[in-house]
Amino acid sequence: MQTFTTFADLASFIAEETAASERTSTYAYAFIEHDERAKLSIVDEPQVQFMPDPDQARAAVEMVMTTLFDVLRDTRLEPFAGDLAWGFANSFHAVAKRIEGREDDAAKELNQLVRISDPSEIHATQVEDTRLLCETLESCREAMECMRDHAAEVFRAETGRPFSTVRGSRVSSATTASQIDARDFLAARAAKRREAHAPSGPVVIFSGGDAWHDHELLYKALDDTRTRIPSMILATTAQHKGCDQIAHAWAASRGVPTVRFTLNRSLGKRAGFARNEQMMALKPVHAIVCEGSGLQANLLMRVRDAGVPYHAFAASHQQAAFPDGAPMKGQLRFARRQRDF
Repeated sequence: MQTFTTFADLASFIAEETAASERTSTYAYAFIEHDERAKLSIVDEPQVQFMPDPDQARAAVEMVMTTLFDVLRDTRLEPFAGDLAWGFANSFHAVAKRIEGREDDAAKELNQLVRISDPSEIHATQVEDTRLLCETLESCREAMECMRDHAAEVFRAETGRPFSTVRGSRVSSATTASQIDARDFLAARAAKRREAHAPSGPVVIFSGGDAWHDHELLYKALDDTRTRIPSMILATTAQHKGCDQIAHAWAASRGVPTVRFTLNRSLGKRAGFARNEQMMALKPVHAIVCEGSGLQANLLMRVRDAGVPYHAFAASHQQAAFPDGAPMKGQLRFARRQRDF
């Protein structure tokens, strides 16, 4: 964790981490206007409405996020700054998802209209209005996703953790790392939906316990894997601490798409093993498994049986978490499973 003595040093760090120059071009692309007219609902008449100034929008997002951390820094509320900032970034995500739903509905309507053979002027006007509605909603969604991704990058620079959504996939046209919900990923593969939800590329699966601290060990393994498999997609078990959190942070810093396999709680005790089956069904080309519970041992057994190349790490492979050789948290708890690794 880096420390800063002045706000100027912190501002320079955040600007460097969030790539301000690249972000400017991203905003310019996301806030582009396909048509000076806008139509936000099927019942509204088209109106001349312009997008916000992209530079002002970028500055506003950065100012809100950084000011939130600055005000609470070195106070008793500082531990909650990350939660508040996450909520701000997630509000952009929630709105973007609602816009996307309306965009999908409009696209379905347009698809039905163009299939109708009707030369009348009324039909032509209806097609044109629906097309404009689709374009307007698309531009609004892309702008909202751009601001979300920017807020997410500031969140990562401040907290050291990647921004992860609770529901749905986080994808966009920007060059940031996608976080794709497993349901969206599998549905996209089955239905051959757009590339954003079903990125093509070899799958690398990753799983580990939540009592893990040596991020350098995992970063090296992931970097080595990416060197051999540049277009990899990382599939994880979607835990919010420990190994998976380290893997998500690595993916965010490297721009690697991540597919998150959450537990299906309706399956009860079998949920974790069903998730392992789902991940193996992706035909992974490599696996990284870290010591955790019986679920990780089960996944490693499946990986070996399938002949998939892998890295396997026991808790004892980590550098000491504390000075003077103090015992690592959770080492005794998992000692009986080290033989599997």
